[in-house]
Amino acid sequence: MRYIIGISGASGGVYGARLFQKLQETGNIVELIMTPYGKEVMRMEAGIDPSVIEEIADEVYQDSDLAAPPASGSHLVDGMIICPCSMSTLSKIATGISDTLITRAAAVCLKEHRKLIIVPRETPLSSVYLRNMLTLAEAGAIILPPSPAFYHKPTSMKHLVDFIIGKILDSLGVEHDLFPRWDSKDR
Repeated sequence: MRYIIGISGASGGVYGARLFQKLQETGNIVELIMTPYGKEVMRMEAGIDPSVIEEIADEVYQDSDLAAPPASGSHLVDGMIICPCSMSTLSKIATGISDTLITRAAAVCLKEHRKLIIVPRETPLSSVYLRNMLTLAEAGAIILPPSPAFYHKPTSMKHLVDFIIGKILDSLGVEHDLFPRWDSKDR
């Protein structure tokens, strides 16, 4: 399978980095688009050098390159995940503004009826943000807030991150063992 990962400037670049790692480990082709601020936030928050991810991606596109393959419906991918997704990026997609490669590639996924998963990273949520999320959900996007569960008794930040990545992989139909499944016998 071939997926595009978009990493915008929202807090939570660690989610995007871990998703990238797990998709590659499971044999998928991963194309990468990172906004300049997405790279900066990844460095600041997680101490991750974005160039390390870019070096091992199957394809890397600049967010400013609206002539790159993901800007066209003829570029075949199985889906796109924007993780994390800033409210600015989400709002642009919801209102049809395609002024960056991430927003254009997301618009292409919607118009071509390809899987689009958006991991919004903001709290609290205003009515404007909620309306934009509803608009995208009605257009076919999956809105997957990074809200970890606690039934699996996480003991580290990695467990919390892996729960969200596992939920994204579930939405893509990618098998994983990142967290134990709920079993009512565990009560």
